[in-house]
Amino acid sequence: MKLLRNTVLSLSVLTVAISGTLLAESAQAADDVQAPAAAPDPGPLTANVTLVNDYRYRGISQSNFQPAIQGGFDYAHSSGFYIGNWNSSISWISDVASTLPGNKSVSAPIEMDFYAGYKHEWTKGFAADIGVLQYYYPTSGSTGFSQNPNTTELYVAQNFTFDALTGFLKFSYAVTPIFGTPNSTGSNYTDLTVNYDTGIWGLSLNAHAGYQYVAGNLMDSSSSNSSLYSYTDWKLGVTKDFGSGLSGNMSYVGTNAKNFAYVNPNGSNLGRGGFLISVTKTF
Repeated sequence: MKLLRNTVLSLSVLTVAISGTLLAESAQAADDVQAPAAAPDPGPLTANVTLVNDYRYRGISQSNFQPAIQGGFDYAHSSGFYIGNWNSSISWISDVASTLPGNKSVSAPIEMDFYAGYKHEWTKGFAADIGVLQYYYPTSGSTGFSQNPNTTELYVAQNFTFDALTGFLKFSYAVTPIFGTPNSTGSNYTDLTVNYDTGIWGLSLNAHAGYQYVAGNLMDSSSSNSSLYSYTDWKLGVTKDFGSGLSGNMSYVGTNAKNFAYVNPNGSNLGRGGFLISVTKTF
């Protein structure tokens, strides 16, 4: 049971506050529904910085319910090709390592996401997006993990616009084991996100639903990752555009992750429902 709990903790990187802007969100985690702040003539290179009270990725807290600072940049070429980087403070790797036999000590305070892809508007209001995303966790010290937490995903998305309603449907597929979980290559995540511009006071309504499928068997054929760790997450919120690239978001996020599956060292469910408050500046 101790080993099972530690392996589950290593899964807790399945992370939701990602996505500062919709492009960054689509690549780095694509699970947050915060709309981007409006900025005049941003050009091909943009940057963003966010302060949030809890870093959630796919509904699971990556910062043990503590505040996080996040930021990144995107370069979008007129041809449709883009590249970017997004980063966030985290605690989950250190939290997991502290529970392992021998009380492993490790410093892993940051998640770094690198992505590249191609986006093409095939008809007005509809743009297809395909790319690759690398999650990288620079660490010092021994984590004690049997599997490297670094993860690579391929993704494909369909973006849509209907007047004031925008959003995307996205599918991500892991071509490596995910986030330190043994035998989990082939895990995937399906994400539907919609945003509605009310046209009032710069307010947009946001909604998101996703399903995380965890492939493979944890230890042997009798321990199915899918039945233990797969779950649905959701999010409802509102974004306020203050102008000049500044926005604020308040959301409620929840999951149906099993109580024992994603837990912190104190045994609290990292997928439990909670409110998120964030402020984002886009340059």
